[in-house]
Amino acid sequence: MKILSREFIKRFKGKIINIHPSLLPKYKGLDTHNRAINNNEKYSGCSVHYVTSKLDSGKIILQKKVKILKNDNAKSLQKRVLKQEHKIYPKALKIIIN
Repeated sequence: MKILSREFIKRFKGKIINIHPSLLPKYKGLDTHNRAINNNEKYSGCSVHYVTSKLDSGKIILQKKVKILKNDNAKSLQKRVLKQEHKIYPKALKIIIN
C-alpha cells in the first residue's frame, strides 16, 4: 500500500484505480473494519474508485455492501469484504474497458 505522489497521479490522471475496504465516502484511510464496527454500522463493504490526489476520494466505479454481523470483529469482517473485493474488481475493469 502506497500513497502516490501528486506528480505521478497527474501524469496518469483517470487511469489509476484502487480498491478500498469500505463503502466510500465513509471510512477513508486505514482501519476501516474496526471503525465501521465501533460506529455500529449495519453494513460495510468495498469500493473500486479512481485515484486522485485526495486520499480515497476519486469517482466511485463500483461498490458492494457486506452486512456486519453481531459477532463480527475486524478480522471476520475483513475476510468477508475481501471475498467481495475479488468479485467486484474484475467487474470494475470491465466497466472501464467498455
